[in-house]
Amino acid sequence: MDRDFFTERDSEAVVISRSGPKAEPRVKEIVDSLVRHLHAVVKEPEPTLDEWLAAISFLTRTGKLCTDWRQEFILLSDVLGISMLVETINNRKTSGETESTVLGPFHVAGAPHYDNGANICRDGKGTPLFVSGRVLDTEDKPIAGASLDVWQANDDGFYDVQQKGTQPDNNLRGIFTSDRDGRFHFRSAYPHYYPIPADGTAGDLLRALDRDQYRPAHIHFIVSAPGFRPVTTHLFTPDCPWLKKDAVFGVKQSLIADFRKSNDAVLAKALGVTAPFYEVAWDFILGRA
Repeated sequence: MDRDFFTERDSEAVVISRSGPKAEPRVKEIVDSLVRHLHAVVKEPEPTLDEWLAAISFLTRTGKLCTDWRQEFILLSDVLGISMLVETINNRKTSGETESTVLGPFHVAGAPHYDNGANICRDGKGTPLFVSGRVLDTEDKPIAGASLDVWQANDDGFYDVQQKGTQPDNNLRGIFTSDRDGRFHFRSAYPHYYPIPADGTAGDLLRALDRDQYRPAHIHFIVSAPGFRPVTTHLFTPDCPWLKKDAVFGVKQSLIADFRKSNDAVLAKALGVTAPFYEVAWDFILGRA
């Protein structure tokens, strides 16, 4: 085969052969794979010129939507399952550690630190929730002094940063520290499902594919401790109708927790909530760094 000239049959090989001897090895490995797969994508459905120009226009509009606070390309990566795939590949679990999932766009660095037992629900909306558990290593030993960075949407399905001036600042977010027995507990509100932003190209794609735009109800956690690999994860409610239709494919079966509803007024008083309320207990397992 003469790779000096482009042919339909050998298109990817011709493109790959043009890399020079000083090409960066890792860049070449990734770009070569990209070329092989992109050319295969074009050869299979054989798009028309108008369809190809429509694809270029789609990507152009995606770039123009990106700002300091909005990243439409990440949203596209999310709805195509790429974000979850990259996350999973880079966080393979081999010893029973808590599985990871996507960070999402609404994490805020520098959230308030609270003592165990504090209530992070500042807007008073939703059914009260009591969260408790432990942070353990893979040998079931407690990890003292672990940090648990927590955030979630409110009962209306919005994060505080989406409703500046409507929700109190730092509503439903905070950082807790496990005690000497690895235990933690705090009060919050039962999480609510919500739609991802669908007013851009990612939303256009979802509508074209007749796909839903909702994320199932969940609480975010980043759990970390010195000497251990941190985990970015969610706890999902078991009764959410969107568990099997998550727009960003973030649900892993091991992360569906047992949120139990209670009308016990005596227990509610002891936990510092009002009845009816939900209660969930969860242990986070960290692997050694």
